[in-house]
Amino acid sequence: MTLEPAEVMLLRNWRASTRIAALPEAVRPANRAGGYEVAARLAGLTGDRVAGWKIAATSTAGQKHINVDGPLIGRIFGKRLLAAGAEVPLGDNIMKVAEAEFAFAFSRNLPPRGQDYSLDEAMDAVAALHLSIEVPDSRYADFTKVGAPSLIADTACACWLVLGPALAEGWRNLDLAAHRVSGWRNGEKVAEGSGAAVLGDPRLALTWFVNEAARHCGGVKAGQFVTTGTCIVPMAIVPGDRIEIDYGELGKIGAVIA
Repeated sequence: MTLEPAEVMLLRNWRASTRIAALPEAVRPANRAGGYEVAARLAGLTGDRVAGWKIAATSTAGQKHINVDGPLIGRIFGKRLLAAGAEVPLGDNIMKVAEAEFAFAFSRNLPPRGQDYSLDEAMDAVAALHLSIEVPDSRYADFTKVGAPSLIADTACACWLVLGPALAEGWRNLDLAAHRVSGWRNGEKVAEGSGAAVLGDPRLALTWFVNEAARHCGGVKAGQFVTTGTCIVPMAIVPGDRIEIDYGELGKIGAVIA
């Protein structure tokens, strides 16, 4: 019997909202590079545009939770992008959490090249900062056991992203690492953190992403964005919850879990 390619298996489970225990060993990516190759082929099969990117596991706690040794990146597809205040379909999502993330939008391409991009180069390519709420999910029955290459292949637990409008340029003068963020569920504060949760500073997470994408994903395109990881411990959610993330002087963003 001929096995389906890994990307075909994963896409079928994406579309049916079903799970597999793991990719069969014969088609399972053996390393990060292999995981990114599967993810790229999966993206090509969706018929959807890559609106942006996400970074998963930017905190030590997040890495321990899913048993990986560093951050991972994945694609956010256009049909999975929602506006602020939207209803987010939870369905049979197995992760059932909402995350508070800074998102940087790009004004120009950052293609692969022979040397790493610096923080200043990455920031110079940023058109705007956005507030966002991610509601991730996995196509694996136990996403804590499959390892980094398989998680990358499944586009790093991407599912839904609520993206707010571009913020006024004043954000560039703020210390995003020290910036406090709180998560509210049905009017009650249930989580609090700061930008330091994401590799020490959202700007450092951005720079890490730009170089990881250049090495493994063909780089970043103008008009795309990246969410840099959750600033708070992910909030548990169920249908009917009203979620709001308070980013202090930068504003708030909300969503309804359907």
